[in-house]
Formats: sequence, structure tokens, C-alpha cells
Amino acid sequence: MSDQPDEILTIDEVATYLKAGKRTVYRLAASGKIPAFKLGGTWRFRRDELNQWIASSIGKAAVGGEDGGAE
Repeated sequence: MSDQPDEILTIDEVATYLKAGKRTVYRLAASGKIPAFKLGGTWRFRRDELNQWIASSIGKAAVGGEDGGAE
């Protein structure tokens, strides 16, 4: 996997990148919790959007941790 910010990734590549299961990635994409789009019926992900999502999620976790984790 290259580190181009505009790179388009598949579910398999995202699962490897996030160290998560493919089902988890699919479920997150289908529910709109992770930035994704469909191309020809299959999920695709932009690396730069994933990185922004990760950074945002980390920020929310830090804030949640300070106030007892309620969201």
C-alpha cells in the first residue's frame, strides 16, 4: 500500500490498514460511521478521509475519556 493521500482503498486494504476485520469495516461503511463510497456495488475508501476520520475519532475518545466516556 502506498502512502498517497488521494489513494483509493478496498475493504481488504482498509481492514489491513485499521487492523480490523473485513466485516467490521463493511459494517462501519454501511452504517455511515466511516467515510466510504460505493463504486460498482463495492465499497471504496479514500486514504486521506480515513486519516481524518481516525484523527477525529481519537479526539472524541480523548474528550470522552475526560468526562467519563459519555457520548
